[in-house]
Amino acid sequence: MTQHPLSRRRLLQTASAAGAFGLAAPFGLVRPARAGDLTIGIVYVGPRDDFGWNQAHAVAAQALKQVPGVKVVEEENVPETAAVSKTMESMIELDGAGLIFATSFGYYSPFVVEEAKKYPKVQFRHAAPLWKKGDPENAGGYFGYLDQAHYIDGIAAGLSTKSNKLGFVAAKPISTVLSNINSFLLGARKVNPKVTVQVIFTGDWSLPVREAEATNALVDAGADVITCHVDSPKVVIQTAEGRGVKTCGHNASQAPLAPKGFITGAEYKWETIYKSYADTLSKGGKLPNMLSGGYDLDFVQNTAYGAGATPEAIKAADAAKAEMKAKKPYYVGELKDNKGNVVIAAGKSYAPYDPWIDSINFLADGVVGSIS
Repeated sequence: MTQHPLSRRRLLQTASAAGAFGLAAPFGLVRPARAGDLTIGIVYVGPRDDFGWNQAHAVAAQALKQVPGVKVVEEENVPETAAVSKTMESMIELDGAGLIFATSFGYYSPFVVEEAKKYPKVQFRHAAPLWKKGDPENAGGYFGYLDQAHYIDGIAAGLSTKSNKLGFVAAKPISTVLSNINSFLLGARKVNPKVTVQVIFTGDWSLPVREAEATNALVDAGADVITCHVDSPKVVIQTAEGRGVKTCGHNASQAPLAPKGFITGAEYKWETIYKSYADTLSKGGKLPNMLSGGYDLDFVQNTAYGAGATPEAIKAADAAKAEMKAKKPYYVGELKDNKGNVVIAAGKSYAPYDPWIDSINFLADGVVGSIS
């Protein structure tokens, strides 16, 4: 699911633009939505309890269920085929859904687009920035910048390691994944310049056997903190915990899987977006076609610290959260890639929402691995 285009920041609207659509007020501090007679359908590509991408949305769905006047209908394990069209139609025709959240990458085209044309009075929102001008006006996308939370993971990991070797299990070397790897490295090196991050690419979003093999290989190579970017980090976290090493999470909370070694994790906070959408529709407002945000808009967060986090790590990570909310740059020059090429010149920096981050096609100096 987590394969996203390189130009998401170019497509998504800023917080000020969101304000023009009547959505700015709920961000950061979401007011209780009072969406009378609003039924929301949520479609998942996998199980809701996968400790990963799907669970992050399911946590938000649970929060929506607590909003007065909102009814939530869900269906899990829906493949990226015509089956999702049938699911969405069922939610609309049988349950009266007025808003659909299609949460998997492959749902958008042609399925969401076609259903939005068929049901012009229903709002469709997709968990990736694929909407473009010319697509139905009752469709759109939303997303969170998880690289910001991975940077904070890195800070905590850099002060929780003893070997100064961190490991990263990743699916594919696309920009979204590379930005998370590099952000993790930059966070770690800010507080511990001796740290290196070794990355192993598995080749796909869900390969449990390969994920276990990669985790064991990283531990065998000396890594004592492991993190990842795969759809469900469950196997990575459990394997690392079984080997007695620490972990940082991805997508949702994996804290229950690693009671001894969990440090913190990078989480989406879809609840912020979902509640704001419900609140806007209840007031007769118009939803934006594209919406994104990071720490400053409360769209992403870090999991509560676990037993693996040192006091020094907690203090430094908390300070970094404050800096992230203030949108302080952390891609700062001079920065080289791991082949020795300068990728950010001295004196140059890129703020957390800069489109440059979406074009990242390198591994930073300090990352052990290759994308070719």
